[in-house]
Amino acid sequence: MDLFLGLAGTAGGPHGFLLKECCRLQKDMSDGDGPPPETLEEERQPGGPGSSHPAGPEASRLKKSNWGFLLTGAVGGTLVALYAVATPFITPALRKTCLPFVPATTKQVENVVKMLRCRRGPLVDIGSGDGRIVIAAAKEGFTAVGYELNPWLVWYSRYRAWREGVQGSATFYISDLWKVTFSQYSNVVIFGVPQMMPQLEKKLELELEDDARVIACRFPFPHWTPAQVTGEGVDTVWAYDASAFRGGGRRR
Repeated sequence: MDLFLGLAGTAGGPHGFLLKECCRLQKDMSDGDGPPPETLEEERQPGGPGSSHPAGPEASRLKKSNWGFLLTGAVGGTLVALYAVATPFITPALRKTCLPFVPATTKQVENVVKMLRCRRGPLVDIGSGDGRIVIAAAKEGFTAVGYELNPWLVWYSRYRAWREGVQGSATFYISDLWKVTFSQYSNVVIFGVPQMMPQLEKKLELELEDDARVIACRFPFPHWTPAQVTGEGVDTVWAYDASAFRGGGRRR
C-alpha cells in the first residue's frame, strides 16, 4: 500500500489524484474500526453472538420438552375422562348381586308390550338401562318409571324420552333397586340375571298387590309359575300374576 502511495505522490496531473484517492479508500477499508460484513451476518443469525434466541441444540431440547408436557396433559385428561365415564358401568359389576346393562332387542320390547295388552296402572322397569322399555310403555299410554343405578344411562334415558315426546309420562331415577319399594306399581318389568332372581322374587312377593303383573325378560323366576310365555331364546318373556304366586301358584 505504501508503494502505491509513493507512486501516487510522484505521479502528476489527474492520474496522480485518482491513484491517491483509490489508495486512501483501500486503506480506510482495511484499517476501519467496524466489523467485517460476515461478522454482522453471523450476529443476525439465530443463536449467534448477541442473539436472544437459544442455539440450535438448546432450541430442539425446549421444543421436545414442550411436546412432552402437551402429550402428558392429553393422556392424563383422556384417562380422567375414561374413568369418569366407565366408573358407573364398572361399579355395579363389583357388587355382590349386579344387574349389568345389556340393551333390549327390538323383539324383546315387542314381547313386553304384548304382555302388557289390556293392562292398566303404573309401570316400573327395574334396571331400566337406556330407557327403551319405559319409553315404549309410555307410548302405549302407561305412566312408566325406570330405576337405574348408572347415572349416565339415566341422563341418556331422559334425553331419549324428551326426544320421543313422552317426557311427561316416562320418568327415570338414579337408584339401587334394593332400596326402592314397588308396592305402588301394577306392572313390573325386569331384565334380571339368574343370581338375583331368588332374592328379587321374595322382595316382590312381599311388596306387590294381588292385581300386579311381573314380566321377566331373558331369565325366569326360579319358583313362580308363569301365566304366559312368549318369544324364544334371548327374546323369551315370562309373565307372572301376583294373585297366582301369592295363592300358591309356585313352581316345583
